[in-house]
Amino acid sequence: MTVPPSLALPVIEAEFPRELHPYWPKLQEKTRLWLLEKRLMPADKVEEHVDGLCYTDLMAGYYLGAPDEVMQAIADYSAWFFVWDDRHDRDVVHGRTGDWRRLRLRLHAALDAPRHHLHHPDPLVAGFADSMMRLYSFLPRTWNARFARHFHAVIDAYDREFRNRTEGYVPQVEEYLALRRLTFAHWIWTDLLEPSAGLEIPDAVRKHPAYRRPALLSQEFAAWYNDLCSLPKEIAGDEVHNLGISLITHEGLNLEEAVAEVRRRVDDCITEFLAVEQESLRFADDLADGTTHGKEVSVAMRACVGNMRNWFSSVYWFHHESGRYMVDSWDDRSTPPYVNNESAGEK
Repeated sequence: MTVPPSLALPVIEAEFPRELHPYWPKLQEKTRLWLLEKRLMPADKVEEHVDGLCYTDLMAGYYLGAPDEVMQAIADYSAWFFVWDDRHDRDVVHGRTGDWRRLRLRLHAALDAPRHHLHHPDPLVAGFADSMMRLYSFLPRTWNARFARHFHAVIDAYDREFRNRTEGYVPQVEEYLALRRLTFAHWIWTDLLEPSAGLEIPDAVRKHPAYRRPALLSQEFAAWYNDLCSLPKEIAGDEVHNLGISLITHEGLNLEEAVAEVRRRVDDCITEFLAVEQESLRFADDLADGTTHGKEVSVAMRACVGNMRNWFSSVYWFHHESGRYMVDSWDDRSTPPYVNNESAGEK
């Protein structure tokens, strides 16, 4: 795989070795079947595109050490998330304001009571409910409540993005960064480190800078690297949500300067992560206080920090392997070939 020089990050290639969860081949197969069973994508789109989109590769490179059933639930949920993101995009493109509003309200409801939405006529709602039932089964209700709180905020952020795109509003840089942490679902992917490690991390540990800082850096890297890779496509498509576009619109930068600034932020995330990673591992060691619980939390903390590291390489290679970003190969650069452009939501 050759990475374009403008997007190459030698430090990732050298210092962040990539691994895949050993369950990955089965994961890919089962997620493909789940998308068909839940009618989340047409059968022809699944057959032609899903493996090449590499959604399961992205998750299998992140949540190493997760039990197979946890890995499967996360992979299916991630595939659902991409399908939801595509529905959101098509609702914007086709001006389906009423469809989007109904979907948003139903997802809020399904998040709080997934069992009641398992047979919803909209496959996106039913598939989401199925994912939530499975994800909620691994850890205590306190974790479930936190996950739900975090995802309610993600749904609301997608609604703000819908309005911004409809109105052609480009957020200011700081406003964009705050919104991006939600639309990229920073804290959702971080929450899912815990069922992967088999333990709910106590609040005192989870909120400690030694845990929170590397978690945020790994997610910021992913969001900003995505912006870097997507910038030319999104400028061409009159998009409004990209760090580079906010810098050009509100900070007076030209395209070359905006690319350099986004890349600087990406590089800074890597450098700072490498600096705080060792502090985090020392903190994890200190949690082993001689008690059984202390040992369990210490082991889980080390597993979570290790997977925060894995996110860097998984995200990096995903952007160069997934058909989701190979815009130059699409027949129509404005319409991804893996989406059903017209029929989504209610007419």
